[in-house]
Amino acid sequence: MGLFSNQFSDIIEWNESRNDVLFWKWRNSEIKKNSRLIIRPGQDAIFLYNGRVEGIFTEEGNYEIETEILPFLSTLKGFKFGFKSGIKAEVLFINTKEFLVKWGTKSPINIPTPNMPGGMPIRAFGSFNVKISDHMVLIDKIAGIKNQFTVDDVKQRALATLDQLLMKWIVREGKDMFNLQANSFEIAKGIKTDLDMEMIKIGLTVTTLNIENFSYPESVQKIIDKNAAYGMVGNVGHYQNVAMVESMEKNPNNSMSYVAQAAIGIQMGMNIAKEMKSNINNNESNNLQGNVKGIVCTNCGEVINKEAKFCPNCGSKVKEIEAKSKGKQKFCTECGAVIKEGCKFCSECGNKVN
Repeated sequence: MGLFSNQFSDIIEWNESRNDVLFWKWRNSEIKKNSRLIIRPGQDAIFLYNGRVEGIFTEEGNYEIETEILPFLSTLKGFKFGFKSGIKAEVLFINTKEFLVKWGTKSPINIPTPNMPGGMPIRAFGSFNVKISDHMVLIDKIAGIKNQFTVDDVKQRALATLDQLLMKWIVREGKDMFNLQANSFEIAKGIKTDLDMEMIKIGLTVTTLNIENFSYPESVQKIIDKNAAYGMVGNVGHYQNVAMVESMEKNPNNSMSYVAQAAIGIQMGMNIAKEMKSNINNNESNNLQGNVKGIVCTNCGEVINKEAKFCPNCGSKVKEIEAKSKGKQKFCTECGAVIKEGCKFCSECGNKVN
């Protein structure tokens, strides 16, 4: 008798042959008498009848459907199995673990920058962890029309919004467009919050999100590497000079005339010299102003001892000099010398006074 009755029974279970499936739906024609339900560790089981949720079971174990499951269902708890008839129901198995989803931008994203009107083309790569958080929302939005849901399905949904989120948070948190990795934590934190809001709509939650690296076009990356080697981060003029050097290094014997090459070299040298001169002058000007141990005469430029009452060079009264020079003292931007009031050119180097 036992052998005869068992030929109409079923074992309802999910043997996970893949590690990338979030849920799987058991869809045999019907659940028969003497059938059993097996829930493995890391699984939940949801009974569906006529598209409605009848019961959710989260404890692992081996259960007899008729005596241990039916009494806990909503509308099927009074169901009586016939000799050959069963219940036409579905069982949805949920994988409760977290899943790692690797992502990357499909194509470069042009991030607006002040020095590049067309934007800086950037790609990013990383990963995030996701898990099922709301069974009812998942069934309503996904499981009602799909027999299984995979990591790749999650990835495709995430990629639909990641480009926009990446642009939003790079613009908001990226302090240096040429070194975004330094702010990757803040950027990732913002993206994770926004992406989680999107995933909640389908019953999932994003637990962590990481940005592994940012990728620049090869030409830009080479300039960044060269710039880092020269220790000139943050100055666009330096980037331009480095690009000139690299171009000349790569094409020493090209068809460009000697005169043209020389012109580029001269221009490059002028650019570098101008930057160096500006830096030196700024330092000298700061040093001069910081090292003066008295009052500078506005008539002759002589440095007067703080305790003196008259200029030792021209005899001007110190009180008149102080009143006259207060807030008006100027220094040459080229050599750092004091500019006398009314002078149009520096008396030391001839630089025109602005």
